[in-house]
Amino acid sequence: MIKKTLKITLIILFVLLGAAFALPIFFKDKIVAKVKSAINKNINAKVDFTSVDISLFRHFPKVSVALENLQVTGMAEFENDTLLASSKIDMALNLISVIKGEHYEVYSINLDSPRIHAIMTREGKANWDIVKADSSAAHRSSRNNDFKMELHRYSIVNGYVLYQDVQSMISSEISDIDHEGSGDFTSDLFMLKTSTSASEVNVTLKNVPYLSGATLSIDADFQVNNKTNTYQFETDNIMLNGLQLATKGFVQIPADSSYTVDIAFNAPSTDFKTILSLVPAIYKHDFDKIRAGGTVVFNGFVKGKYDDNHLPAYLINLAVKNGSFQYPDLPKPVKNINLAVNVSNPDGVTDHTIVDIPQAHIEMENEPFDFRMLLKNPVSDPFIDAAAKGKIDLSKITQFIKLDNGTKFTGIIQADVSAKGTVAAMEQQRYEQFIAAGTVAVNSLYYASNDYPDGLKVNSLFMTFNPKDISITDLEGQYKKSNLSLNGSINGLLPYLLRDKILSGKLNLKVDNMNLNDWMGTSTDTTTKNTTAAAPFVVPANINFFINADIARLIYDKLEIGQLSGNVTMKDEGVTLNNISGNALDGTMLINANYYTKISKKKQDIFLNYDVSQLDVQKTFYAFNTVQKLMPLGQYLSGKITSQLKVDGKLSDNMMPDLRSLTGEGNFLLIEGFLKKFAPLEKLAELLNINELKEITLRDVKNYMQFNNGMILVKPFTVKIKDVEMEIGGMQGLDQSLDYIINLKVPRALMGSKGNALVNNLLTQVNNRGIPLQLGEKVNLHVKLGGTIKQPAFNINLKEAAGNAADQLKQQAGAFAQAKIDSTKKAFKDTALSVRKQLEKDVQEELQKRIFGNKDTSNDKAGSNLDSSKKRLEATGRGLLKDLLKKKQPVDSVRQ
Repeated sequence: MIKKTLKITLIILFVLLGAAFALPIFFKDKIVAKVKSAINKNINAKVDFTSVDISLFRHFPKVSVALENLQVTGMAEFENDTLLASSKIDMALNLISVIKGEHYEVYSINLDSPRIHAIMTREGKANWDIVKADSSAAHRSSRNNDFKMELHRYSIVNGYVLYQDVQSMISSEISDIDHEGSGDFTSDLFMLKTSTSASEVNVTLKNVPYLSGATLSIDADFQVNNKTNTYQFETDNIMLNGLQLATKGFVQIPADSSYTVDIAFNAPSTDFKTILSLVPAIYKHDFDKIRAGGTVVFNGFVKGKYDDNHLPAYLINLAVKNGSFQYPDLPKPVKNINLAVNVSNPDGVTDHTIVDIPQAHIEMENEPFDFRMLLKNPVSDPFIDAAAKGKIDLSKITQFIKLDNGTKFTGIIQADVSAKGTVAAMEQQRYEQFIAAGTVAVNSLYYASNDYPDGLKVNSLFMTFNPKDISITDLEGQYKKSNLSLNGSINGLLPYLLRDKILSGKLNLKVDNMNLNDWMGTSTDTTTKNTTAAAPFVVPANINFFINADIARLIYDKLEIGQLSGNVTMKDEGVTLNNISGNALDGTMLINANYYTKISKKKQDIFLNYDVSQLDVQKTFYAFNTVQKLMPLGQYLSGKITSQLKVDGKLSDNMMPDLRSLTGEGNFLLIEGFLKKFAPLEKLAELLNINELKEITLRDVKNYMQFNNGMILVKPFTVKIKDVEMEIGGMQGLDQSLDYIINLKVPRALMGSKGNALVNNLLTQVNNRGIPLQLGEKVNLHVKLGGTIKQPAFNINLKEAAGNAADQLKQQAGAFAQAKIDSTKKAFKDTALSVRKQLEKDVQEELQKRIFGNKDTSNDKAGSNLDSSKKRLEATGRGLLKDLLKKKQPVDSVRQ
């Protein structure tokens, strides 16, 4: 009996084990199909995963379905942005629901190493808005869904979140996130228990870091009411570095997608050291060993409605009294730290926010530094009352604070400045109603770190503040082996800081030696592989600077320019170079150029107009990659060149010209030069048996060229080599393809037996066609040159039998002109579309300013952007239409 029972038990066990292995195999195809069907029904994004792992053992008795290497990528403007990438997403499903195969019940979800990149664009579009509109419709019955959420547990292990809000200029980065939550999500009322930790939290607002490298841990229980969508909580287990926070309240999410919040918070501890932990430079160096004294009070609340049109009321209150701290192994303390900060908003209207810092005092070695500030009406017309006064000896910083290895500070900063009044008074030049006075002086400043190993020196800097501007009368310093001096004035600093208005200035800059390769971190070593492409330089939208520059020596890439002078304007998201002149490549150059980033930040618009004289051809060829494409002949030519050129187009992702986008025209004058080892000429010399053509001396050669859409049109020009007269014209591609017509007048006496045999054969062919042609001492040859520069191909005929070469060249020019018209039409359509989008964005910004309280838009950035975009469209349209409607110029005729 026992044996029989054991046998039956073993059989049942083997059957169960067999079923455990077999069930995932039997149901895998059905489950994968259900997963893909659910994704396609609900998600408007590109979802991909490498494999599906199904197991009955991982979450027994639940069925485990794991998506390996999941990626969710956006569409449209987010098509190159990955919203979510996770090495594994593991779901536990109810076994009976899998067997029935109708509605799979999800019990738990676990994300392993997810990386989330959330983006909010300047226009307010979010890349996480990927749920299809009808997937969450109220009328849709739950029985129509492939998956039913019977969720009881979820977790995130080793997560990473990067959030970027371009519109609000908010950025946050959270690393090493571990989070888990558990509760009966199927109940209308349940307790959700959560635990969260992160090793590094960074938060930046308008380029100002508010948290840097902070650690975070939260243990909180939420009472969830699914009927009212309310989440109520109370916890004192929130740790931000060494600061403990206690908070309680609730968040309610009604059906209209708004939020109702009522949250109060405070720091239970009054120990000053807790708030000191939020200072990154102090917290990351032996913080646990610091001796600190003083008291702190920190509390506040957030209460009200939050949606697209409303903000809740809030209060943040911080007070520090008699604070001090000292490292045990450093000789001196920082003491008498007294600080009061109150940020309040009674009703959620941004313009009603008040920032009040009545006191900020700190002492280092009995040297006090004081600061105070009051800010009101930040939107409509900011009022500020602020002052700063004190002295900081940076050479003594290391006696008080530990710095990162390699970081060095020296120098003295002295400040005594104050400002009081409204921004409108400053903007409207009512200087009697705005007070601004004082000075800031810097002497013998030196800063070096691992990021700036060469160090930055400011020998002297003196700034004077008045209601009109900030005057810089003396700035002398060194950076990257460059000695520089600067003076001038800056206008509109407060409107720029408080209202994002235009910051303008006029500066005079002198530099003795500037190596831009060092400044920009680029290398001229062409043997280096896997180099990172240069990041696009985006010109800020709200600056307007005029800079007079005088640089004794400038190095960029392989080019060295001496006695560089001219002026640079930075305005309206563009840079303009005005009459930049200098000595380079054994000659002189004059450059006017524009670099414009408003229409596209990745494909910047450029315009270049240069006039160069007596440049060395070889040095010029090897100094510029663009010249190598436009004038490949330069590799085989020596001598001096004078040239004028106008070109416009776009840059590519690596800040180099997109050659196919370039359109322009110019001329090249070679006064005297020498051409050798040029394959087309060598092969022609071989065909005609004229050795004098292999290496030739050129004098007073001038040609005109136009280029568009990757093609270069060279207008006919004449040269004379020995007694050989040549007339050359045609087209070549940026891929070095050739399509030229060459007319030659060659004395038969110069041609050897092979050349004369070629001519006699051509004459026989002509006579056989019934054309009675006789040749004299000079032969007129018609040559078609094709192929490429390194592998040329020739078709030689007698000119009298080849037809009218001028007509052939006109046909080439006509085809080029039509291609240019087609390209211009496309450029006009593309640019008009881009500018229209820019106009729509600027209109939206201006409407937002009007709706949210900025009634006077005559001076604001959105208004100025709108005007500039209109002007940009008009200017672009005029320029392109001018090219489009320009009369065709007759091609120079070929001499018969």
